This record gives sequence, structure tokens and C-alpha cells, in this order.
Amino acid sequence: MGGPRPRSGGAGNCPLSKLTYRIVALACVAVLAGCAGTRPVPVKDHSQGVLQPTHRVVRSGDTLYSIAWDVGLDFQTLARWNRIDPPYVIKPGQRLRIIPPAPASHVPDRPRYRAPKTATPKSRPPPARRPRTTTRGWTWPTEGRVIAGFSPRAGRKGIDISGKYGQTIRSAAAGKVVYAGAGLRGYGQLIIVKHDETFLSAYAHNRKLLVKEGNQVTRGEKIAEMGRSGSNRVKLHFEIRRRGSPVDPTRYLPRR
Repeated sequence: MGGPRPRSGGAGNCPLSKLTYRIVALACVAVLAGCAGTRPVPVKDHSQGVLQPTHRVVRSGDTLYSIAWDVGLDFQTLARWNRIDPPYVIKPGQRLRIIPPAPASHVPDRPRYRAPKTATPKSRPPPARRPRTTTRGWTWPTEGRVIAGFSPRAGRKGIDISGKYGQTIRSAAAGKVVYAGAGLRGYGQLIIVKHDETFLSAYAHNRKLLVKEGNQVTRGEKIAEMGRSGSNRVKLHFEIRRRGSPVDPTRYLPRR
């Protein structure tokens, strides 16, 4: 009498199945080990911010004053960072540092022997230096209504004054023209006047420039004609900067 045939995959196939499982398990371990060895290096995500440039390449027509104005620095600070002495001459192709240089590592000096101090007669302290006087007697650079006030948070670093095409633009105070051109984005035909070591003023969107770099100008002297260069309407954009920082021009101009 023949009994029932063993089913496929029964007890007779157990040794083969266990061997197969072990082989598969070892293969999985090898694959995982290989994956762990080739894990990609994390890449820093720059999508959340913009890397700040460290240098600026001088282009034709640039001056140290215009670059300092464009990047929001005091011209003396920019000159010091780049070891440029007055009269601050720069050349096309020159690379200027526009962020503070890294501080030099300081190695503490060994203590030195100091002889004991002997008593000396007291002398009067030198007289205190008087602070430099700032520019006085500002005047309005043109006639017209202020159509946009000073608001750095809104991106307005000066004031906008309406007027007619070709209207006279005057220097708000005596000084020296340190930039005259159209190389700064958003300003159109621009004039920058240096009044002293503290104050600069700027006159933007002109139709015509009547002065050149290096010219000395007096308070109220005609320096340009109003236009709409770099703007969507006829106006004068006027700025005053104190040690490189924009200030509200209406705080310096006489009340109307």
C-alpha cells in the first residue's frame, strides 16, 4: 500500500531552505555595509541666504567714494582696509576688500623687567581737543515737493523731490565733486560731493551733469539738471551720508 507523497517544501527540503536564507541574509548584510561605506557627504544648503562678497573689482569710472557709497561704507574705512592713502587713487582691475580683514593672531609677549618708577613732578594734562565742526548751512538742492521720505527699512536712503525736466539742481553745501557718472545701479546720472571728512551728499537721476570729478563747488551752485535717468519719473533723489551711513536729509536742510 503506497502512502501519501511528501508535499513540495516539506520536511525533506528544510536543510536547503535554511541554507538559502543564510545566503540571502549574508548578501543583505554585504549590501548594507557597502552602502554605509559610500554614504554621500552632506552639502551645505545656501538657499536660505546669500554669501557676502569679500572683494570688489574696480571698473572703469569707479572712484573709491562711489564704491564706498555703493557698499554702504565710510570712504576712510574702505581706504584703511585696502591701505590706500589720500588722494585715494584706484585703478580698473584692482581688487578692493569690502569686509573687515581678519584680525591678526596675537602672541602674548614675555614679561619684561621694568625698573621701579621714580616720582616725577605732576604736569598739567594737555588741553582737550575740540571736536571738528560739522558742515553748517545746508540748502535745499532744488525746488519741489518731497514725494518720498527717508526710510531705510523701506530701502529709501534719502528723499525724492519732484520737479520739471531740466530743472536746476544745486549743491546743498560747499565741497568737492568726488564722483560724476552713471556707474551705480539705481541712481542714473549721479553726482557725489564730499563736504568734509564726515559728510557726503548725492544727487541722482539727473538729465545732465554740469560738473566733473575734482571740481570745487560752492553752496547753492548749479551742478546738474533734473531728469529721470534710472527712474520711472522726473525727480531728484537726494542723500546725505554721515561717515558712510545714510541720515535723514530733512534734519539738516532748513525748514520750508
